[in-house]
Amino acid sequence: MIYAFDTYYYEDYANTVCIAFEDWTSEKEVEVFTEQTPVGSAYESGAFYKRELPCIVSLLDKITLKHEDIIVVDGYVTLDNEGKIGLGGHLYEALKEKFPVVGIAKNEFTTPDSQRRTVFRGESKTPLFVTAIGMSVDEVQLKVEQMHGTYRMPTLLKKLDQLSRA
Repeated sequence: MIYAFDTYYYEDYANTVCIAFEDWTSEKEVEVFTEQTPVGSAYESGAFYKRELPCIVSLLDKITLKHEDIIVVDGYVTLDNEGKIGLGGHLYEALKEKFPVVGIAKNEFTTPDSQRRTVFRGESKTPLFVTAIGMSVDEVQLKVEQMHGTYRMPTLLKKLDQLSRA
């Protein structure tokens, strides 16, 4: 199973949503999990994970993961070639490195990262940026290219974004 997470912030709470789907080419989700939590900290430039990680971990506590499951976050796993990690890397550590974590970001992080791949989907000239830990980023790049949908954003990730804002 693949579990994709996104969080949207309102004035006094965060809405975290997880869509579970069977494989990378799935058109529909199997299950949706949601949770509203108080906003624990303000946005801190360069430390986005401090705000979002607690929301994801809290919702993950309600999900029984199996050894073969994969987690997808809206953001980055790695940030540069010097070992700096993003939200996905911190989540991987919080999960004691037991589950692969994939980061799919809409906005480019400017520092060079040999573990970052660009994915062009549909006819879009704007890429998605893919990073991963616990599995091959090259494999993930191919999987993201094959995800359902004809536009830049795969169908289920677009739905996830919409649900988190609802």
